[in-house]
Amino acid sequence: MISEGDVVVAELPQADGMVKPRPVLILRELPGFGDLLVCGISTQIRHAESDFDVIFEEGDERFSDSGLRATSVVRLNFLASIPVNRMTRRLKKISLDAFEALQSNLSATSCG
Repeated sequence: MISEGDVVVAELPQADGMVKPRPVLILRELPGFGDLLVCGISTQIRHAESDFDVIFEEGDERFSDSGLRATSVVRLNFLASIPVNRMTRRLKKISLDAFEALQSNLSATSCG
């Protein structure tokens, strides 16, 4: 069973139309059909938005909790709603502190 705060591999559509397995973080189960709000995870650290995205660095406690293989950025600006059947496997669950920091960053952002 997967839940909020889990890092999972999911089949995600790419800009070129292809579907590829990518790591994502489950932010919330959406009401209705059970789809999941997720954010993408990338090793392309240069895409990190300071004071918004969160970087999980190798050697950091948050990194070891995540199940990721390399230093990665949890990209809050890459959100998607995907059905649970697109999840291929669960890696690990991030710490409650890291999950709350991400939620705080997401809810504190303003448009303007």
